Amino acid sequence: MNATSSATADFDPRRISRPDPSLMRYYFVAALLTGPMFPLTIIPLACKYATLRYQFDDKGISMSWGVLFRREVVLTYRRIQDIHLTRGLVQRWFGLATVAIQTASGSAGAEMKIEGILEAEPLRDFLYAQMRGARDDVHDVALVAADDTQAGDGVGPTDQQKDEITTLLREIRDSLTRLADREVAE
Repeated sequence: MNATSSATADFDPRRISRPDPSLMRYYFVAALLTGPMFPLTIIPLACKYATLRYQFDDKGISMSWGVLFRREVVLTYRRIQDIHLTRGLVQRWFGLATVAIQTASGSAGAEMKIEGILEAEPLRDFLYAQMRGARDDVHDVALVAADDTQAGDGVGPTDQQKDEITTLLREIRDSLTRLADREVAE
């Protein structure tokens, strides 16, 4: 096992619930670069830092922030299409990175940007593993169901496979319902 695999094996994303304090220092430097606009720039950045929360669980990732206008983004691992790791010059100076997660939502930008992360590579590797695992699970269930129904024995999928397929379809239905409710609320 190489050093990267060992570091990834020890990495637990559930420990990440807030950005590293270096992110506030990064925001301060970024606001300083705006010159006379510093007060107008630092206040929203400080509010974002103070309210920024992450949660990683078995199903996906959630991120929330905001004081006056609260924003929450929830992504399941199945929806993740691509993951980008970004480190600007000042971010590298503070040891930070931004992990941008893209979905097939049709928007040009990332659906979620996880800022202020010190362990960006292990997080990216974890997300890729979860993304592949979620897709492999769906693919395996579909293949098993297809194999069983095409076997010609007339038996079809087992009860356990039917339950897995039903659970997956319910998750999809619930996700679509939540999306529709959000669109109606907006």
